[in-house]
Amino acid sequence: MKKFSFDEPTIQALFGKDAAEDEEIGRLKEYYFKNDVYDKINNDLSLRILVGHKGVGKSALFKVAMNEAIENKKLALWVRPDDILSIETDQNDILKTIRDWKNGIHDMIISLALQSVGINNVPAILEKARNLGGGLLNVLAEILGTKAGEYGVDISAAKRNVVNNFLNTKKILLFVDDLDRGWNGDEKSIKRISALLNAVRDMTSANKGLLFRISLRSDVYFLVRTSDESTDKIDGNVIWLSWTQHQLLVLLAKRIDTYFGLAVDEKELMKTSQAEVAKSIYRVFVDRFQGHGKWDNIPTHRVLATLIRKRPRDLVKLCTLAAREAKDNDHLKIGTEDLDNVFDRYSSDVL
Repeated sequence: MKKFSFDEPTIQALFGKDAAEDEEIGRLKEYYFKNDVYDKINNDLSLRILVGHKGVGKSALFKVAMNEAIENKKLALWVRPDDILSIETDQNDILKTIRDWKNGIHDMIISLALQSVGINNVPAILEKARNLGGGLLNVLAEILGTKAGEYGVDISAAKRNVVNNFLNTKKILLFVDDLDRGWNGDEKSIKRISALLNAVRDMTSANKGLLFRISLRSDVYFLVRTSDESTDKIDGNVIWLSWTQHQLLVLLAKRIDTYFGLAVDEKELMKTSQAEVAKSIYRVFVDRFQGHGKWDNIPTHRVLATLIRKRPRDLVKLCTLAAREAKDNDHLKIGTEDLDNVFDRYSSDVL
């Protein structure tokens, strides 16, 4: 087994980063645990809206699914908040707002798609594209295919397979994440998200190969859903992301085992008892927690499961803090003292 001490690079490699979008994709793919929600998002349905509490792993799921699409030579685009929030809309009329969103998203998709295959003269191409008739995907297919010469489009050999796959399938996949950045719950914010969802629903209905994946924090979705009755039409597209305690223990066990270079079958781990799963966790944690009262001499994995609110980010935070404490105490494994010393700080952070 790999020798290690709890230095910062090791802690991060063991438990991962707080924000999955900052994680190196190779390590993320290695330790990522696909729970039952993954397949509900990663498919060819036109619109999926991933809803969950902050810190449950929405960004991680999207990043892994995005990478998988790219590996399969699909035209997949990551939409940043700036790409969305820069679209100007008329806030006084909901129908005009939805129309503005459609126009803005149309241009955004073409721009991001061209940039993703290495095309630089996007503004000039976009200006010409506005005069083309037909649906969004047909317009993009003409620019990248039959009329590429007219638009001065020169696609690199590295991106040719992606373009050919798009021309054959007429499918494009967009991941819209982190929309809650800057969210304050005011009426303007609610209207923007509501209009965006309505616009996307209309666009995916009109363009059958246009596939949107949107993540929303649960409180954002609740406010939008209760403020605009028209959003009941998207209910069937909403997938809630949540975790059981057993899944989170498997998640932690997989991160630890893959760090040590061990083969992991997460489906088999899901079928085993928590006590068996915990054997992997005890590679870096002591197996018994010497606390007080009901926490006296109980298995350490039960302490972890009790404190993390069923959120992967909480698990990463608690393990990271305890590992740093173990380093300071010169411990080879994370023990009772290390956990006990970080409980106050951990509680303050999650509150």
